[in-house]
Amino acid sequence: MTTPWGEPVLTRFPEDPRERLRAWDAADTYLLGHLAERQVPLSGTVVVVGDRWGALVTALAAHRPTQITDSWLGQEATRANLARNGVEPGTVRLLTTQDPPPARVDVLLVRVPKSLALLEDQLLRLAPAVHEGTVVVGTGMVKEIHTSTLNLFERILGPTRTSLAERKARLIFCTPDPALERPANPWPYRYTLPDGIGPVSHRPVVNHAGVFCADRLDIGTRFFLRHLPAGRNGDRVVDLGCGNGVVGTSAALADPRAEVLFVDESFQAVASARATYRANDVPGHAEFRVGDGLAGVPAGSVDLVLNNPPFHSHQATTDATAWRMFTGARRALRPGGELWVIGNRHLGYHLKLRRLFGNSEVVASDPKFVVLKAVKRSKR
Repeated sequence: MTTPWGEPVLTRFPEDPRERLRAWDAADTYLLGHLAERQVPLSGTVVVVGDRWGALVTALAAHRPTQITDSWLGQEATRANLARNGVEPGTVRLLTTQDPPPARVDVLLVRVPKSLALLEDQLLRLAPAVHEGTVVVGTGMVKEIHTSTLNLFERILGPTRTSLAERKARLIFCTPDPALERPANPWPYRYTLPDGIGPVSHRPVVNHAGVFCADRLDIGTRFFLRHLPAGRNGDRVVDLGCGNGVVGTSAALADPRAEVLFVDESFQAVASARATYRANDVPGHAEFRVGDGLAGVPAGSVDLVLNNPPFHSHQATTDATAWRMFTGARRALRPGGELWVIGNRHLGYHLKLRRLFGNSEVVASDPKFVVLKAVKRSKR
């Protein structure tokens, strides 16, 4: 990536030589070029929110910025990219969206996230640290910045305008208004689940900002909950890509002797899953882990994996995450263990499962979704 501060070498995480997607885009370079061209002072506390793979903080490492991210993969990519470019450990402060933000922010750089709710939550959390002299600049691709995006900046921080588009990217300029009366933070959001979805019917669910379908139960998860396997006497169960944790919580309610591992790469998601589990007073044992799927889970240690894999990485459509989840599940499952997957019919997950497991069974389907089961055979 070419920047006014050099040409850092960047990759996504986990690093894959076959990966065709870059670790930066025009929105990152547009922002960095603006900071240099306008000679924005970077001697104070620089905070970068939503830096996807560490491109921004790696380029600005000499100014000792703080990164705030919801992505474990993004944070690991940042660590790797900083090391790859010779940045000393500790130069860049790495925080998650669940950590307390810095008490004072002099330069706030925001990579606009896909989730408007996550942007709202982060701006509200950072607003007390922003002062009249804070330089606030957002960035994103044109298709990521909407009127609602600008309204959030204006409602929470102060008057906001946008730049002209450059290489399909746009900047957001916001002038902080300390006298602005800010709204209360509505996150995390809690509601009661509907009827007809198994053990979690009429039970509470807790969603932190940025979790998929945080204000309602999405139709895919609803369909999955109706067709989950019955409790099987103390299985080791994984809710893989757990989101708000309703799937794993349902499995735990169906079998109080089950040991359930909730895992997601989103810090917000794992916090939501923990809150949902606790709100339901579920008996038994649960573990909550932020990480890259089943990496780190011992091979042959799991009986059942429940999975609703994503098919987007930010704005890009890709099956790379689903493939990692499926291969991780096969490694972690015991012989005879099962992977249950829900997905849109058009994604063709049955072909991937047959290739990987040698089998794939349709458990349930409707015009939009399909629930598939793959069994780990002892010889594979």
